[in-house]
Amino acid sequence: MSDVTRTKHGRPVHHWRRDLVELAALFTAVAVADAVANMIGHGPDGPTLLVVSAVALLATVGFHTWWARRHNHAPPTADDTGARPHATGRRTGPGTSVPSMAPLTAMEQAGALATETSAGATALWRMRTTVRDEPGSLAALCTALAHGRVDILSLQAHPLAEGTVDEFLLRAPADLPAAEITRGVAHAGGSGTWIERADAHDLVDAPTRILGLATRTALDAAELPLALRQLLGRCTIRSLPAKAPGASGPRTDAPADGAPVEGALEGEGTVLRLRAPEGEVITVERPYLPFTPTEFARARALVELDTRLGPRIPRSKDVLTLAEGNSITVRRADTSDVAAAKAMHERCSQRTLGMRYHGPVRDADRYLNHLLSPRFGRTLAVQTASGRIVGIGHLLWDGDETEIALLVEDDWQRRGIGGELLGRLVTLAIEAGCESVYAVTQASNTGMVAAMRGLGLPLDYQIEEGTLVITARLEATPVSSRLPYDRPRGRAERH
Repeated sequence: MSDVTRTKHGRPVHHWRRDLVELAALFTAVAVADAVANMIGHGPDGPTLLVVSAVALLATVGFHTWWARRHNHAPPTADDTGARPHATGRRTGPGTSVPSMAPLTAMEQAGALATETSAGATALWRMRTTVRDEPGSLAALCTALAHGRVDILSLQAHPLAEGTVDEFLLRAPADLPAAEITRGVAHAGGSGTWIERADAHDLVDAPTRILGLATRTALDAAELPLALRQLLGRCTIRSLPAKAPGASGPRTDAPADGAPVEGALEGEGTVLRLRAPEGEVITVERPYLPFTPTEFARARALVELDTRLGPRIPRSKDVLTLAEGNSITVRRADTSDVAAAKAMHERCSQRTLGMRYHGPVRDADRYLNHLLSPRFGRTLAVQTASGRIVGIGHLLWDGDETEIALLVEDDWQRRGIGGELLGRLVTLAIEAGCESVYAVTQASNTGMVAAMRGLGLPLDYQIEEGTLVITARLEATPVSSRLPYDRPRGRAERH
């Protein structure tokens, strides 16, 4: 293509002057060759001279060919780093109609600048966008990302009735704004684009992550809400019983059947309702991003797994020795401990029950079925050597937040049991990925306030309707660290 160039309109232009010069040179060479042949052919040594001339011409052609190849494939010099100017056009994939000489988009320019200035610094992004279900649409999208120096680490396709939702895990230059990425995706045909920062946990491929969530759910029924939250991202999860506590008829805020056995998508795809064991309904809301049929199928599979396995909690327990020498056992509790918990209520004073439940003490027993259900959180029980429960601690999933609540029998207070329960519940919250936990109490409950302070975590205090809400922030606390409550208080034996 050395004799062809392109104008700014893309039409090929031939150099006619070069063609005339080459034609004149050809005629001149023929005339010279004829004159030399006539002169030499009529001489005494004519044939010999012709043979020698032919050999010389062949040698010249061979030398020229060798030299041209050596020149074209010569290695780069020390000053040549291999860099080439950026193309002024955009490459197009199948199905696109972008002009070949179009200027760089804003994302391409920002990506090139960020690559030069960030010295290799990158950021992870999770992005979803809807593309047309036709050949070449994904290729155009990938090309736009490549022009912005954005690397695609993983891709999941969520088919829809019309179009496809593509979920990307991207590594982009740290200085490339999210707005530039979404603008470039929109130019390539993407619509409804959503993007947020990702972290190292998102680098795990989807099948491995889903299998891990299924394993956790199989081992512990309390893991189902957490598994759904990690599977579906930031969302609000509520579990509603089929009938209100103490009511003989169906719920008034839900259909008589709760949700279809196969589940349902509502609210333009932003509300997911699934039927759980014993007739309760799990509601998942994500207003900022509609659920896809693929996500619905994954969530339903987790709930079906939980239903088939039935009630279950880990049966491990810790035996601890208190300062005065008494041994206690800390273990997980569930609805099978309702009778023992009610017996503890009967031994507690009205003041102790009032500080814990913040309402009519006579209704305290009605809350136990909800509080001890693994569907709504995790419960730890403190049991004496005789088998009597003397303390209960709850870690409750409250939508997007997590609540901690404690109740210790009067005769066993001020022995460190409340602090032991609180520390272990905070550890469970950290392992579950909670960013904070809050406790609702009264300012006069000095034991609870002291136990929260003993955690050694940042605390926020707020007065709401005469009650004290203490929030502990957990996001800066690694799971492997030893918090203040984790220091040995006595002999502990793991069973």
